Amino acid sequence: MAPGKTIIFLGDGMADEPIAELGGRTPLQAARTPGMDAIARDGRCGTLFTLPEPFPTSSEVANMSVLGCDLATEFHGRGPLEAAGRNIPLGPGDKAFRVNLVTVAGGILKDYSGGRVTEDEGRELIDLLNRHFGSESIRFYAGVSYRNILVLSGPEYSAEVATEKPDDNHGERVADHLPVASQHAARNTVDLLRRIMAEAPAVLEKAVANRRRRAEGRAEANAVWIWSGGETGALRKLSDKYGISSAVISAVDVIVGLGRCLGMDVIDVPGATGYIDTNYEGKADAAVEALRTRDFVFLHLEAIDEVSHEQDLRKKIAAIEDFDARVVQRVLRAAGPDLNAAVLPDHPVPIAIGKHTRTPVPVAVRMAGAEPDAVQVYNEISCLQGSLGAMADGDLMNLLFNRTCRPR
Repeated sequence: MAPGKTIIFLGDGMADEPIAELGGRTPLQAARTPGMDAIARDGRCGTLFTLPEPFPTSSEVANMSVLGCDLATEFHGRGPLEAAGRNIPLGPGDKAFRVNLVTVAGGILKDYSGGRVTEDEGRELIDLLNRHFGSESIRFYAGVSYRNILVLSGPEYSAEVATEKPDDNHGERVADHLPVASQHAARNTVDLLRRIMAEAPAVLEKAVANRRRRAEGRAEANAVWIWSGGETGALRKLSDKYGISSAVISAVDVIVGLGRCLGMDVIDVPGATGYIDTNYEGKADAAVEALRTRDFVFLHLEAIDEVSHEQDLRKKIAAIEDFDARVVQRVLRAAGPDLNAAVLPDHPVPIAIGKHTRTPVPVAVRMAGAEPDAVQVYNEISCLQGSLGAMADGDLMNLLFNRTCRPR
């Protein structure tokens, strides 16, 4: 691999807290991660603060932080990024919202992923929603599995709507977490969103997919949760900020859309699912190939985040080990020692609560010619002792590409 090539390995939701079942260790400490440990041992470590107030504790905010975006001027909600990820054009004034297909029983949110619906099932359900609610100004678009998009067109609609993340509200009454108008002009929009959420269960109940799931005793995707609306904004391209060519590899629309808006080439990997059955090796091989012609690759893995929200400790440790063995080690072997490599999560998802937290995440960075510090293994505890210290804002990208990092 030619000198100067750089990769970020992003394990979504990988950071955690000490767990009694693991003898006070975190899943990262308990997992076998020789690839990530090698980056820490041969590089420098620290932390990165990715979820500052007052922004949501969501993945689009965290990944924007990792990639050096200015949240104050460039964050415009998750919906427009999801739309960009699906190549859905947004006209002037269009508002895009994220739509989860979810499972609700007795008014209580039971599963933010609708029983982890398949893409075919999701398309059927979104088609039903379009038949019932759709018009020239109201359009649903199917995404990956439970992740979908609603676009509202026309001056009568507003993005000034306060919403909550569904994965933060498992076990809660849906009626207590409905969209709320942030400004008077958004009242009509909120009325529409609440009507859709109220009427969707009767529509989705009739779906073949849900009838089949009922018969098999599986959770139904019997409701929708609409959140994080926004209008298209302007993100500064990475090529303009850092003078680099770049590519993004991810299975989920929000990260693909973020990359596309940042001017990154989108690398599609067959079999990339956004879950633990994803094509790990395909992602690794695509990254190695992309590095032959680009300066920088952002390789994002969603699977660890998903099982963290499920609060499944066994699956989280297994997903971390798969990420290390089947992605990180595979890329490092193929690319060789000249590759600059960073590894980090975008945010923590502690198994104990199954939700994102604002705790800074551990970072390890290996750069050719840079003297390593004393950290020997990669995890939340060891990285606190690293020479990079407490990073924030654009510090990581500046370190990788401008060779400067704001002192703290």
